Amino acid sequence: MKKFISLLVIVLFAVSLAGCSSGNDQEAIIIYDGTYSEMKIIHQMAKQVVEDNTDAIVDIRDQMSDVNSFNELVSGGADMMNAYDGTLLTTYLKLDTTDVPEGSSIYDFANETASAEKGVHLLDKLGFENTYAIGVLPETAEKYNLKTISDLAAVSDQLIFGAEHGFYTEEGSMKYTPFTKFYSLNFKESKPIDIALKYSAIENKNIDVTMVYTTDGLNKKAGLVILADDRQFFPEYNDALLVRDDLFERFSTIAPNLEEVLNTLGGTLTNETMTNLSYEVDVNGRTPEDVAHEFLLEKGLISK
Repeated sequence: MKKFISLLVIVLFAVSLAGCSSGNDQEAIIIYDGTYSEMKIIHQMAKQVVEDNTDAIVDIRDQMSDVNSFNELVSGGADMMNAYDGTLLTTYLKLDTTDVPEGSSIYDFANETASAEKGVHLLDKLGFENTYAIGVLPETAEKYNLKTISDLAAVSDQLIFGAEHGFYTEEGSMKYTPFTKFYSLNFKESKPIDIALKYSAIENKNIDVTMVYTTDGLNKKAGLVILADDRQFFPEYNDALLVRDDLFERFSTIAPNLEEVLNTLGGTLTNETMTNLSYEVDVNGRTPEDVAHEFLLEKGLISK
């Protein structure tokens, strides 16, 4: 009887270990969702392409600010996030474009530095660049003959600038104070505005000039004129998935092709395509999940 009980204990212990091993193998890839449509669409693309082509699952959790998502990624609380090489360089690594060695790109330098210092790296570029841009209504552009950001210098004291609160922070060099100093701009007034109210503010002429992102679908809805960054203040912001360096090793059993699968998204998106996808969510009210799914099916990156 004692021998039977001992054998039973051994068997139950072995089953318990096997269950723990299986649970670890099925651990989800964690993403904290972004605060705007573009990030949500890309996160849905990552989730759907992984779950359709591997045995791994992706858990997209409640949205979090970009900086907090990056901190979670570095600390091990998350595995992946949508990112931009310019943001990685200036906001997350707190470096400047002048720190990039001659002959190196922002993407390569930021990637090497992030891997060495933070244990994270960018996958292949997705194909579009969503940099900062300055937008005005067509009638404002016509009235003041605005074609470039430099054209604002002579008339900025007659205009009100507005942008979301994040553009006024000191996190990163590509923000309001460095921008206005670089272009010698002295706006009549500058207003921090909730991101959800920014476009209505310029459409209602409560502000005259605003900071936008080049692939934001609401630019298209508002019909904004984007002024050329003629002195090239804003760096490149190539979009790519940012992952922990240990991600592929941890999921090598259930998703040995995980890196290859995620990189099938590389080069599939253009600025125009991303603008149209964001427009579908922000203006036409479709879900990021549905928009991502339709795109992936059209590209043949998922089977159903």
